[in-house]
Amino acid sequence: MNGHKLTQLLKIDYPFIQGGMARVATGLFAAQVSNAGALGVIGSGSMEPQHLEAHIADCKAHLEEGRTWAVNLMMMNPHCDDLVDIIIRERVPVVTTGAGSPSAYVERLQAAGCQVWPVIASPLMAKRMARLGVDGLIVEGCEAGGHVGSFTTLALLPQVLATVDLPVVAAGGIATGAQALAVFAMGAVGIQLGTLLLAAEECPIHDNYRARVLQAKIEDVVTIGRIAGTATQLLKNPMSRAYVKMERSGADWEALERYSLGGLAKAVIEGDQDAGAMMVGQSVGLVQEVKPLAAIFADLMRDTDQAMRRLTDEWEAEGPWKSTDTD
Repeated sequence: MNGHKLTQLLKIDYPFIQGGMARVATGLFAAQVSNAGALGVIGSGSMEPQHLEAHIADCKAHLEEGRTWAVNLMMMNPHCDDLVDIIIRERVPVVTTGAGSPSAYVERLQAAGCQVWPVIASPLMAKRMARLGVDGLIVEGCEAGGHVGSFTTLALLPQVLATVDLPVVAAGGIATGAQALAVFAMGAVGIQLGTLLLAAEECPIHDNYRARVLQAKIEDVVTIGRIAGTATQLLKNPMSRAYVKMERSGADWEALERYSLGGLAKAVIEGDQDAGAMMVGQSVGLVQEVKPLAAIFADLMRDTDQAMRRLTDEWEAEGPWKSTDTD
């Protein structure tokens, strides 16, 4: 299976990368993910430099020897220059990037021994990243939680793979072994997980947020912000419904930003089910129980293996499409 390549590239046990979820992906959580065998990622989001330094220190304090970890860097953060300086100084092994092109930083990061894996949502962006010489790509479909693009994982992934000669990780809507097998079959070397990890025992979200995740079905997911060009996927609640009404009534971007400001913190920290932005992907209806991270990763690998064996058995069985011609 292709996943073996990612485990070698990143020196991890499982071919899984934790999504750099802002407010959720703390230094401690990243360490716990890495200790469980996947790639733990600190989500720097809109952090100021001193906050990233604190999260890196916390990650290192809890990280087992020899484990690989990462930082997610958002290009729209006004402190990017300072954050990159910190990443280089702290010898972060891997950086994932989002919300823009990392072109200003790729050469410096790689010279410092850091692998660079941008999150992209189109074949065009994949080509641009390949020209920069990045180490790999995380291809995220619109089934993901939080900020999303326009194309589904199933349609996007093979088109990116046909466009660039880079290792590619699939992201967006993946929570089961059968889904994992599908993207591995297409050529992905690994999977980025977000929504599934919201149900981890170690995940530092408010109990109210976790409860909504466990109860939610796919019909409870809504995408807001498409009109303003900031499409974001989350659970339906009074906040999201009011936001959609504002959009449809012609509210400008500034008004929408003011209304939604602090919504993620209200969800993650305060557990506000009415005013919080409870970001989830479309796989949320498949997330039904709380487990330790180690169990989540082991179970997903086992289920992927079982799905492959089941498919192989069914495919090898005699079927009407099989030729009986022995010539």
